[in-house]
Amino acid sequence: MANASLTAIDGIRVGHWTNIDAGTGCTVVLCEQGAVAGVDVRGGAPATRETDLLRPGSLVGLAHAIVLSGGSAFGLDAATGVMRYLEERGVGYETAAGPVPIVSAASLYDLNIGRNERPNADAGYAACEAAGLTVAEGCVGAGTGATVAKLGGPEGALKSGIGTACMTLLDGTLVAALVAVNALGSVYDPNTGDPIALPRSEKTGWRFPFATTNTTIGVIATNARLDSLGVNRLASMGHDGMATAIRPSHTLYDGDTLFALSLPAPNAAHTDTLALDRAAAAVVAEAIVRGVQAATPMYGYPSAKA
Repeated sequence: MANASLTAIDGIRVGHWTNIDAGTGCTVVLCEQGAVAGVDVRGGAPATRETDLLRPGSLVGLAHAIVLSGGSAFGLDAATGVMRYLEERGVGYETAAGPVPIVSAASLYDLNIGRNERPNADAGYAACEAAGLTVAEGCVGAGTGATVAKLGGPEGALKSGIGTACMTLLDGTLVAALVAVNALGSVYDPNTGDPIALPRSEKTGWRFPFATTNTTIGVIATNARLDSLGVNRLASMGHDGMATAIRPSHTLYDGDTLFALSLPAPNAAHTDTLALDRAAAAVVAEAIVRGVQAATPMYGYPSAKA
């Protein structure tokens, strides 16, 4: 496959904004024509925006962009810049007063990394301007300040980042994912169970303040034709991949959140549900592993490869 990233799904562009000095960034997934969208929030400490309108039974049920950001709840401001970018281009849900861009977002906690700065509206706008079909992985965008394997305390954590993956089903349907990996838990190969990122410290009883500095967030997309129920199920099944690759996941100290998008290909049929479910879990797990393996040592944290 020439493009094995989220942008293999026609109609999606991805852009990063990265601030290395501040140890943070944001990533925007643009789907300006509008995509049927869903979400599943599993962690106990989420920072999210515009998630309720993606649930089955809502009036809108679509999104024009998804923002993944560092900066904890402060970083949700990046979505404001994405809305401004889309409004300037006439993109949005049609209302009597004009189009309203639907921009959902989730943020991870990286406030303890680098300078105390957070992605803002200008950062979100800049990520839109940088959006294209090439998706950089590692310590960029929302993955800039990401770390994993924190059960041994801060001295035992490893550097992580953002990763993407795509697979093709037997009928030609594409399923892809983009995940920023900032987990309390350790990371394992989903196929072999071998550890990829374990705590470097054997210390038990991790420090409570550091335990809250987590959250893995991502986007799943497919060119299968899904309705609101189907796309929300896709988001839910993606969490199976997260739980396979990250142990433990969905803890009280993680805000684990996955969005899902359906941008059907022309004449797309309803793809086998079981095949989609399995693919969603597989691409999320692979994207998590890639996000960890693409990371480089930064901010005093070694990479899993170091």
